[in-house]
Amino acid sequence: MRPANDAPYRLIRDVEFGDGVVVYSFTNLYGCVIGDRTQVGTFVEIQRGARIGASCKVQSHAFICDGVTIGDRVFVGHGAMFVNDKTPRAALGNGELLSDADWELLATVVGDDASIGTGAVILGGVTIGAGARIGAGAVVTRDVPAGATVAGVPARRLAARPGAPDADLLTSTGRGAPPGR
Repeated sequence: MRPANDAPYRLIRDVEFGDGVVVYSFTNLYGCVIGDRTQVGTFVEIQRGARIGASCKVQSHAFICDGVTIGDRVFVGHGAMFVNDKTPRAALGNGELLSDADWELLATVVGDDASIGTGAVILGGVTIGAGARIGAGAVVTRDVPAGATVAGVPARRLAARPGAPDADLLTSTGRGAPPGR
């Protein structure tokens, strides 16, 4: 299956597309899975082994690498980057370039309905829970609970959103929004 639209200057190889997927110009997609009705913006790279759910929006300049699984209805902001290796290196001590066997792939999972802000960096091996929000420019170094909002470098939890699964817990322990908010 091919994308639902036609656009110039796309590298598309061994991609499993769902129905109604839209892929804009200047993209590199190879060996990945992209779910129904998802939109992939310009200058996006999605590598082999990555899986994107249905009804997602991946904005321009995003990089989604091997080992990343993104749920349904997820927003990935402009320039968001995923990392799948905590100790990246180019070569061994003797100068020999590393191969795929010389590093450990760290899987990352993004739950349904999450939102990842512009310029966020998601390190490998983390899980972002369903409905979580990642602030623009955040560097996510550890798991983010469902419904949580995080921001900063490194990303830290902000006050609970009304209706979030743990909103009552956060405000009752004094770690959330001030009373009356």
